[in-house]
Amino acid sequence: MYPKEIVFPMKEELTDNGFEELLTPEAVDESLAKGGTNLLVVNSVCGCSAGTARPGVLMAVANSDKKPNYLTTSFAGFDMDAVAKVREHLLPYPPSSPSVALFKDGKLVHFI
Repeated sequence: MYPKEIVFPMKEELTDNGFEELLTPEAVDESLAKGGTNLLVVNSVCGCSAGTARPGVLMAVANSDKKPNYLTTSFAGFDMDAVAKVREHLLPYPPSSPSVALFKDGKLVHFI
């Protein structure tokens, strides 16, 4: 697990911009059980996340006329149980972080 001093500022990049943290497996299931669209970001400490994924997701959401009903995130290597549950919902795709998933009515419709 990564130290919180490293992780928290990276989490805040998303949470300060409207993303809700999913910290437990139950929170993941509850969030995906809601109707509508859910954009879920599996955040991470790597340079890919810092340089591309987080800024890209924030720009996409800010500049899109269509917005998901829910913006959610879990942090790989830190929110261990929650990310394990997220990855169950991402099957058959292999674990990958950072990654971005779009769910509609609880079903995975797009994965990057």
